[in-house]
Amino acid sequence: MPISIADTPAWQALAQHAESLRPRHLRELFADDATRFARFSLETDGLLFDYSKQRVDAQTIALLANLAREADVRGWSERMFAGEPVNTSERRPALHTALRSSAATLSVAGEDVMPAIRSSRAQMRGFCDAVRSGRLRGYSGEPIRAIVNIGIGGSDLGPRMATAALAAFAHPSLRIHYVSNLDAADLAPVLEDLDPRSTLFIVTSKTFTTLETMTNAHSARDWLLTAAGDDADAAMAQQFAAVTANAGEALRFGIAAGMLFEFSEWVGGRFSLWSPVGLPLALAIGMDAFEQMLAGAERMDRHFREAPTERNLPLLMALIGIWNIDFLGAWNLSISPYSQSLRWLPDYLQQLDMESNGKSLKPDGTPVGVHTAPVLWGGAGSNTQHAYFQLLHQGGWLIPSDFIACAQSDYPLSGHHDKLLANCLAQAEALAFGSSNHDPLRACPGNQPSSTLLLPRLTPFTLGQLVAAYEHKICAQAAIWGINPFDQWGVELGKSLAARLLPALEAGAPLDADASTAGLADWLRRRGRPA
Repeated sequence: MPISIADTPAWQALAQHAESLRPRHLRELFADDATRFARFSLETDGLLFDYSKQRVDAQTIALLANLAREADVRGWSERMFAGEPVNTSERRPALHTALRSSAATLSVAGEDVMPAIRSSRAQMRGFCDAVRSGRLRGYSGEPIRAIVNIGIGGSDLGPRMATAALAAFAHPSLRIHYVSNLDAADLAPVLEDLDPRSTLFIVTSKTFTTLETMTNAHSARDWLLTAAGDDADAAMAQQFAAVTANAGEALRFGIAAGMLFEFSEWVGGRFSLWSPVGLPLALAIGMDAFEQMLAGAERMDRHFREAPTERNLPLLMALIGIWNIDFLGAWNLSISPYSQSLRWLPDYLQQLDMESNGKSLKPDGTPVGVHTAPVLWGGAGSNTQHAYFQLLHQGGWLIPSDFIACAQSDYPLSGHHDKLLANCLAQAEALAFGSSNHDPLRACPGNQPSSTLLLPRLTPFTLGQLVAAYEHKICAQAAIWGINPFDQWGVELGKSLAARLLPALEAGAPLDADASTAGLADWLRRRGRPA
């Protein structure tokens, strides 16, 4: 039976070290080392990572580096970059890094995948130019003014997050909408505000069978074709595009061949932003800017592959995360971007982290033996200070935080940005060092660990760097824990149960279920029809 990472000498050394370091306060660690910031921060390609407020010392980092070597993170990562089937459950590669690569060739199982990737980018460019210039028009000759992306999970969160993040670079005459929820309250209000003559729909689904996506897609199609009337064929041909790995299903839905954007089965949903899944983002910011984002991600890829462990930004993020979760017992992670433009980043990272690494079994079915993904949550500062930061300061839970901020604002408005940055730095300081007060209700214990990521400015390039850093963090942690970050079998269970429950809710069909589920379904069915 393969050994658990917890049984390795590197893990045991860390466990022993944690016992000696756990009682020490961050105030003490800073007092003992005037050079702590310089020693525990690094800068790569303009991106600064400060982890001096983490509860680590030099020995911690050395022992964590030994753990990475023991788990062969480098070897696992190189196998991923080379296109080996690291997605063991599906026996597929996970080549999201190839999607942003500028390499001339990359052979996977004897096939060069780069020509298809370049062809896909060229198709995206042509389409974006046609929409943004007004050449592609609706059924009545109106230029496209609104774009609705219909998807869920990885087909929604990545481009949604990035579109909001890069709104300062967006086309002034295009409005991008994202619809994901099966609840009609998501789609219906969007349709109410749109003109069918100038609206483009993009249905994004790897399988083109996802219940939520296809239900919304059918409703959107009905809305458009009803409005188009005699021009329904033109509307369908010109105003519906599809992004999928299942071309056959998209064509059966009615997507015109020229409006079909395909990607490979080895593109995992939550790692798919760099593929045609990013089409709505590319439409918003233009293909040049989209390719700048790819370039930023590729730059982080190179750093991850080449930098030594102790100076490797994503790998240090991964190792510090494991240190906090498995050795300090901190099973939450707060993400606090001090940027309204990055307001969707915590939601995006929630899926990236918790769906990838929220597993307790290794691919061979044996227990991991340690805790894996944290409970990840957060929101945009400074709003979060007036929401949940009270719990971080005085709630008694050990909850690490990632603070993210930009030196320059993407929306320069006099008197705002310096105040925002002051709040970001102050919160990290307060969490680390706390305060004393004669009134115990006002005292804050501090010693809450945090890392801070600083970007020069939020641009397509720096966003690519940032997202790629978190991707590599997640994959490096998976390599250490011995799990597969590219499958999500737990998600499939709920889907299959929902399909079994649907006939009972729709038509009152007999339901073989537990008493609670059957009772709830019966109550909903009887009260869910208008009187």
